[in-house]
Amino acid sequence: MAERRNVDHTDQPQDEKAGDSVRAVDRALDILLAFKPQDDALTVSDLLRRVDLSRPTLYRLLRTLQRKQFLIGSGDPQRFRFGPAVAQLSHVWTAGLDLGTAAEPMMRRLRDETGETVALFVPEGAFRLCIAEVPSNQALSFRRGAGYRERLTVGASGKVILAYMPPPLPKVDFDPGKYARELALIKDRGFAISKDELIQGAVAVSAPFFDGTGRVAGSLSVFGPSARLGPSQVAKFGKLLLREAQEISQMLGKSLQ
Repeated sequence: MAERRNVDHTDQPQDEKAGDSVRAVDRALDILLAFKPQDDALTVSDLLRRVDLSRPTLYRLLRTLQRKQFLIGSGDPQRFRFGPAVAQLSHVWTAGLDLGTAAEPMMRRLRDETGETVALFVPEGAFRLCIAEVPSNQALSFRRGAGYRERLTVGASGKVILAYMPPPLPKVDFDPGKYARELALIKDRGFAISKDELIQGAVAVSAPFFDGTGRVAGSLSVFGPSARLGPSQVAKFGKLLLREAQEISQMLGKSLQ
């Protein structure tokens, strides 16, 4: 008589269990990534429209995310918002971020494509501070250097930050109405242009970048002599700047949706 063996069908192979765990993590991350900067809180119905999950699976993962304090749920119907665990990760990430180093690939790519000096600025009160620069290799070029500080109200790299800042704006020594119209034009175009404002014969083109909350976090700029930066080059550089500034914004957590 053949020997009868008891087979436990409840035991999954190890790789199958690992696959289930990976899928669970993947789905939990999809839930967190469903939140956008404009969302104060999301209901279960909101989340079901944004993630491809069944209602029971969503509820199970929401309980886990609440237990680990990635999400907090309240109200009736229940609405979910980010919890302290997200804030802790954000603090750790921000504290360890060297923006100048992180943005260096974008800056070098811009320098190689334009042949001109590229600089990265961040707002500092009523001023802007250059935190990184990739200089042009050409004999005739303009350089500011990391640590250079100037008013936000003057020059393309400052004006493009102001154009996206909420009011009130800093006071200016010239026609405020004309200045407001200039900022509106910059915002409409997406990048700023200045000529001979701080250095005679210099042209600057600047685009803004944003943080994960959608606030303007600084500007990416190209500087060169007016002899090389005519209208067609300025328009071309503006498009290149918008592309690289968008990548910096993504790096800082800004969603493209």
